[in-house]
Amino acid sequence: MSAYATLRNLFYARKVFDQIPEPNAFSWNIILSAYSKSGRLREMQEIFHRMPCRDGISWNSFISGFVNCGFFREAVNAYKFMLEDGPPNNLNRITFSTMLTLSSSKGCVVLGRQIHGQIVKFGFSAYLFVINSLVDMYSKLGLIYDAISLFDEMLEKNLVMYNTMVAGLLRCGMFEDADNLFRSMLEKDSISWTTMVAGFAQNQFHTEALDMVRGMRLEGFTLDQFTFGSVLTACGGLLALKEGKQLHAYIIRTDYQENVFVGSSLVDMYCKCQSIKYAEMVFNKMTHKNVVSWTAMVVGYGQNGLCEEAIKMFRDMQKNGIEPDDFTLGSVISSSANLASLEEGAQFHGHALVSGLISFITVSNALITLYGKCGSLEDSHKLFNEMRIKDEVSWTALVCGYSQFGKANDTITFFENMLAHGLKPDAVTFVAVLSACSRAGLVEKGQLYFESMVREHCIQPISDHYTCMIDLFSRAGRLEEAKEFIKEMPFIPDAIGWVTLLSSCRFHANTEIGKWAADSLLELEPHNSAGYVLLSSIYAAREEWDHVAHLRREMRDKGVKKEPGYSWIKFRNKLYIFSADDQSSPYLDHIYTELAKLNLRMIEEGYTPDLSSVLHEVGDSEKIRLLSHHSERLAIVFGLIFLPLCIPIRVVKNLRVCGDCHNATKLISKITQREILVRDAVRFHFFKDGTCSCGDFW
Repeated sequence: MSAYATLRNLFYARKVFDQIPEPNAFSWNIILSAYSKSGRLREMQEIFHRMPCRDGISWNSFISGFVNCGFFREAVNAYKFMLEDGPPNNLNRITFSTMLTLSSSKGCVVLGRQIHGQIVKFGFSAYLFVINSLVDMYSKLGLIYDAISLFDEMLEKNLVMYNTMVAGLLRCGMFEDADNLFRSMLEKDSISWTTMVAGFAQNQFHTEALDMVRGMRLEGFTLDQFTFGSVLTACGGLLALKEGKQLHAYIIRTDYQENVFVGSSLVDMYCKCQSIKYAEMVFNKMTHKNVVSWTAMVVGYGQNGLCEEAIKMFRDMQKNGIEPDDFTLGSVISSSANLASLEEGAQFHGHALVSGLISFITVSNALITLYGKCGSLEDSHKLFNEMRIKDEVSWTALVCGYSQFGKANDTITFFENMLAHGLKPDAVTFVAVLSACSRAGLVEKGQLYFESMVREHCIQPISDHYTCMIDLFSRAGRLEEAKEFIKEMPFIPDAIGWVTLLSSCRFHANTEIGKWAADSLLELEPHNSAGYVLLSSIYAAREEWDHVAHLRREMRDKGVKKEPGYSWIKFRNKLYIFSADDQSSPYLDHIYTELAKLNLRMIEEGYTPDLSSVLHEVGDSEKIRLLSHHSERLAIVFGLIFLPLCIPIRVVKNLRVCGDCHNATKLISKITQREILVRDAVRFHFFKDGTCSCGDFW
C-alpha cells in the first residue's frame, strides 16, 4: 500500500487498504496522506472522519490537503477542529510550519500572529525549525522588523535560519543588510550563495549578482540550475553577451545543457542580448521543452522586433501540444499589436475567452493595448469596462490608445479618472498625456502636467518626457520657446528630440532654428540621415536646390544612407510589405493600374500634388510619379483591391506620412467611401469621408 501511495496509484493503494481487516494508525495515515497529496479532498475527508483515532500525522495530512489546494477557510477550520478535538500533544512543528506557510501565501497577518501566539503558548518557541518558519512568514508578509527581532532573539542559530533571514532581507529590499549578514556568516553553503545571486538578479543588481557568482566559484562551490537561472538573468539584464557565452560553455561542461530550466534561461539571456540566432540554436537543441521554454522564444522574438516570428512560434507551440499561460498569450498579443494585426489579435482574444486566460489582468491589458494600437478604440474601451479589476497598466493602456489616436480631450478625461480612482500614473502614462496635449496644441495644459509629474507624482523626467515638451512647443509654432526649453534642460536632447524640433521647423518653414537643430543632431549622431533629409526638405520647399545638392553630397561622402520607407498591410494572416516605387510585389500590375485610375479621379476632385515633398531636383512630372508611388499608397490600393468593403483598410508605416500622401489619402477615403487607418511613426490617422482624425496636425 505504501509503494502504491508513493507512486500515486491511488486505485490500488485503496484496494489494498480495503482488504486490511483491522487497519492500524500507520495504515490509516498512509491512505489519508496519499489522498491529501493528490488533492483528492472528498476521499481524504471520508477517510479522516472514519478514522477510529487520530494523531499529529493524521491532522497534518488533513490540514495540508486543504492548504495545498488553496482552500484557506477549510484549512483554518481544520486547524481549529484539531485544537478543539484532541489533546495539545497532537500539535507539532509540521503543524505550525504548515499554518505559517498558509498565512504568508494568503497574506493573512492576523492568522500569522495568532499562530505565533500559540507557538509561544504551547512551548514551541525554542524549536529552530518553527522559529525559522516564523521568520520566513514575517518577511513574506513584509513585516521584516518582526522577522529581524525573532532572528536576533535566538541565541542558537543554524545555517538554515541564516539563509532564511538573508532571503527575507533581500525580499524586502534591504540589500545592504542582507549583504552584511551574508558576509558575517561563518558557514555558507550553495543555498546561501544562490540566495544572494537570485536576490541581486531579481532586483536589477545585475553586476552584484555576477560578482557574487565569481565569489561563489572562488570558494569552491558548484553552480546548480537555480544559480545558473539567476546569473543568466543578470547577464541578460546587463546585455553581457561575453559573460553569457562563458556561462554557456560552463553549463555544457557541467552537463546542465539538458536541464529545461537552464535551457530556458539561456534562451532568455540570448534574446535579451539581441543574439536571436544563438537563442534559436539553444532552443532547437533542447530535447525537453516546457511552456517556459516556448514563452522565452515568443517573448524574445517580440523584444527583437521579429513579431511575425513570435506569432509563428506561438502557433508551433500550440501544434506541439503545449498550452500557453497568461504570460505567453500576453506576449503574442503584444506582437500582434506591434504589427497592427487586428485579425490575428482578435483570434488570440477568442483563445483567451475559450481558455479562461482572459481573467488574467496581463492578458486583458495586452488586449486593450492591441485594440488601441489597431485603432479600434471602441473595442479597447469595451474590454476595459468589462474588466472587474483594473490596475495602473490597464488605465495607462487605455490612455495611450486614445493619445495615439489624437483624442486629447478623451485622453485627459481618462487620465483624470485614473487619478480619481487612486491609481498612480507612471512615466509611460505621462508620455501619453503630454503627447496628447502636443497633438492637440494644448500647450499650457501640457506644461501644467509636466510640472505636476515632477512636483506631485515625484517622477523624474526622462528623455521621452522632454521630447514631448519640445514637440508641445514646436508643433504649436512656438519654436523660440522650444529652443529656450532645450537650453534649460539638464541634459542634451537625444536624436529623437532634435528630429522632433527639426520636423516642426520644416512644417513652419523656420530655416534658422532648423539648421541649429540639424547641426546639433549631426554633432550627436553624424550618420543619422534624419538631419540631412529634414533640412533638405526645408531647403527644397524654398527651392534652394544648391543647399539640397550640398547636403546630398555630404551624405554621400560620409556614407550616410536615408532610412527607406516601408508600409505593410495584413491580408488573410499574411503580411504584405511595400517600399516606395515597389517592383517586387506579384500584384504590381494590378496595383499600378488601379492607382492610375484612382489618380485621375483624385485630380477630378481637385487634388494638386504637393511637390515640395519631393527632395529630388527633377521635373514636375517625375515628382508627381514619385509621390504617387509612395509605399503607403501602394499598400492602401492593395487593401482597396483585396479587402471586402465592410472591413477598414489598416496600414502601418515605419516613417512619418508625408503631407502629400496625407492629402491624397483623405481624398481616397472620400472617393472610395472606405475607412482607412494609417499608423505611422508619429500617430494614428483615421481617414473617413475626406477628413482625418488628426485634424491635419501631426
